[in-house]
Amino acid sequence: MTIRQLFSRQTLQGAAVRIKEYFDLTGYLIPQNEAEAAVREGVSFRGINIMILIVAIFIASLGLNTNSTAVIIGAMLISPLMGPIIGIGLAVGIHDFELMKRSFRNLVMATLFSVATSCLYFLVSPVNEAHSELLARTSPTIYDVFIGFFGGAAGILAIGSKNKGNVIPGVAIATALMPPLCTVGYGLATLQPQYFLGALYLFFINGVFIACATTIGVRLMKYAPKAFSNPVRARRVRRIVTTIAVLTMIPAAYLTYSMYVQNNFRQNCERFVNEAFDLPGTQVLSQKSTYSKHGRTLTVALVGRILPQDSLMLAKESELSKYGLQGTVLRIIQGDAPAVSATDVAQASSSMLRDMYTITQGTITRQQQEIDSLQRVCAAVTASDTAAVALAPEMRVLFPSVQRFSVSTTVGCDPATGKRDTLDVALVSLSKPMPEAERTKFRAYLKARLRLPKEPQIVQL
Repeated sequence: MTIRQLFSRQTLQGAAVRIKEYFDLTGYLIPQNEAEAAVREGVSFRGINIMILIVAIFIASLGLNTNSTAVIIGAMLISPLMGPIIGIGLAVGIHDFELMKRSFRNLVMATLFSVATSCLYFLVSPVNEAHSELLARTSPTIYDVFIGFFGGAAGILAIGSKNKGNVIPGVAIATALMPPLCTVGYGLATLQPQYFLGALYLFFINGVFIACATTIGVRLMKYAPKAFSNPVRARRVRRIVTTIAVLTMIPAAYLTYSMYVQNNFRQNCERFVNEAFDLPGTQVLSQKSTYSKHGRTLTVALVGRILPQDSLMLAKESELSKYGLQGTVLRIIQGDAPAVSATDVAQASSSMLRDMYTITQGTITRQQQEIDSLQRVCAAVTASDTAAVALAPEMRVLFPSVQRFSVSTTVGCDPATGKRDTLDVALVSLSKPMPEAERTKFRAYLKARLRLPKEPQIVQL
């Protein structure tokens, strides 16, 4: 067969027919009235359904509280919460506005019961720590939109199919309607609006796109609209549903973009650290990347051989642009410790902290000793400088020939032995020569008044 024959019109038409046969639903669907009856039965939230919902909420709250994925999955399998959402989608598809109002009313009541039950549980629970299962319900993204949409599509196809299999339980697990409502209750009980708003938005996303997928599935399965439906009203409802779906998708798309940017930043940081800090004798102890509206920072802690900080910073900052990290503030912390292996990182970290504490304490002690010594020297100099002023009144009475004097301490050295000694020297200016007896008396007076270890040497000016 030639290329022309392979892509001829008849060949392509035949291939299209064969492919269409794979998607032909004829013979696989139950009658429309049976599918509608199943959906209408699931819409109701009275009696046993509401009791099952409350029990499922308690089980899901316990699973979130204990961070148990298995318990949460069990609660999702029990919950009948998906019924009213499927009912809204079916009502929009077949223009049954009474079913729409009934489904919406029951969904609101089920949501209120769920949130109240979860809030009550977390108010009395002794453990209110947010685990990973709770945190996962507070940051919806565009992926949650896709999960809700495809989950809803699988749900309506299973309801309309003769062979339902285990599709409905799988849809209940995949779309995860229960955990967000439990997280809403947790946010109310602990007064944490970020949990309340994030989880409520996730539940809203799931509900809207399950309903949208149900409406599209109903149209694809060619369900007949309700008799005597108002076409104008039907178009208005479809426009409202489309608007809600688009408005719901916009924040999720923005959050997804933010998540992508942050994840890309973290990957670039890891690649930069792994490649740029492969230095001999030095190992990366830890790294921390921070991305926020206030800026981006990357902190790298190194152990091993100490490198010149200025040169290291200059060299590594110039490489940031090669990894898409322009504008990122780089911080490098170095520790004077031997290199460690990857298995000893935690031990090296605590050891380094202990060494840093010991070194810091020793430095502080030495500095304090130096300060005390300098303070003593300053005190001695100050006392020597003020001694003449303090003794001046007595000096005029006891030794009238003294006109000026000062006392200082100096270090003398014996040339013969090289031995050093401290000398107290008194410099005296006299109006007339002082007799030897008076000079002896003057030295004894200075020793006693200034509390010197020995009599000072007198130098006459």
